[in-house]
Amino acid sequence: MEIEPRSHQKPEPVLVEIEPGFTIPDFMLAEVQIKLAYADEHIRSASVQPELIRLQVEAEASQPELIEKVQRIVESLAKGAIRPKTQILEDYMDRPVPYKADPMPELIRLAEISQESPGVFALGPLVTRLAGYFESQFLALADSFQAAPYRFPTLIPARYLERVNYFRSFPHSLTFATHLRSDLDVIDRFSQEAACAGGELTASPDSFAAVQNLLSPAVCYHLYFALADKPLPQGQVIATAVGHCFRYEAINLTSLERLWDFTMREVIFVGSKDFVLENRETARQRMREAFERIGLAYRVENANDPFFIGEFRKQAAFQSAFQLKFEIRVSLPFNQSTLAVGSYNYHQDFFGRSLNITLPDGSPAHTGCVAFGLERIAFAFLAQFGLDPSGWPAEVRQAAA
Repeated sequence: MEIEPRSHQKPEPVLVEIEPGFTIPDFMLAEVQIKLAYADEHIRSASVQPELIRLQVEAEASQPELIEKVQRIVESLAKGAIRPKTQILEDYMDRPVPYKADPMPELIRLAEISQESPGVFALGPLVTRLAGYFESQFLALADSFQAAPYRFPTLIPARYLERVNYFRSFPHSLTFATHLRSDLDVIDRFSQEAACAGGELTASPDSFAAVQNLLSPAVCYHLYFALADKPLPQGQVIATAVGHCFRYEAINLTSLERLWDFTMREVIFVGSKDFVLENRETARQRMREAFERIGLAYRVENANDPFFIGEFRKQAAFQSAFQLKFEIRVSLPFNQSTLAVGSYNYHQDFFGRSLNITLPDGSPAHTGCVAFGLERIAFAFLAQFGLDPSGWPAEVRQAAA
């Protein structure tokens, strides 16, 4: 597995090879690979093997500090790790698909995507229509539940995320929003001196106001905050919304597979435990029928959110034991891997307790959602069916071509 270098120009990196303090289990290689992106800002690429980690790093990096951070990540994630038990709910990975190549080069050649910065892409007409087709399927799912439509802001208050412990669980993925201080001298100085060097804005940190808002990492959070500190209307809610989500993934941001700015359509359930779990399962069954119609090769399996080191194994074990998250992993034939394009989630009463959302009997509400990444599923479809609509399933071709 390789992490591609950052897109902007840097001096030639140097190779650093690190022998981990113990052999990294094969089932933890991918997780270590992902987390190495956050070890040190001087890392430009990484390759992980069970007994050797190779890093390309900027020449000015302090290698002793770098090695210590890498060893800390490896030990936190992999030392004493036990292979998780995989539960597969659906497996259609053997469905034949006509395309085997990486769609990215062709998408770039045809100007169907345009990279504006790492993890930030503009989509052309073909990909936009394809994403629209998949959103229509997810809207049909929402309509089957008579889900109430919502529109949520892109910004989310820092005080909200603090209430749900986001700063502790996912600090590495946060994207902060600020503005210039309301001071005429600061504004004048910025307008005269601000410039970009190497793709980075050069301005004094003192120019910016304290962070009160962040770019939202998930759609469903906004609904839970809207329901906070009061009884749940009629004891249950089913809602749907689409929105831009932001999760920074450093040098892992390499293609449409991993985006900093992506679009998520969710169907959200709030109510009793049985209400949430039954609707989550109904949603899965209905989406299975939709994926079957177009012949998508995928599987649904239990998964874990990418919690930060120190919390990862505890949280991963908890999620696995209570079947809190199942991912829709679509086959990518060009590299014989899979890509998570959506998930079926159950949060138990975490948001109910944290935000004081109560059922008619006064107990905390349970929550869950089904969530689909529109850019990801469009990319995964193209990886199986190519960019020529004539080779697409008829339903998709008629709706999106």
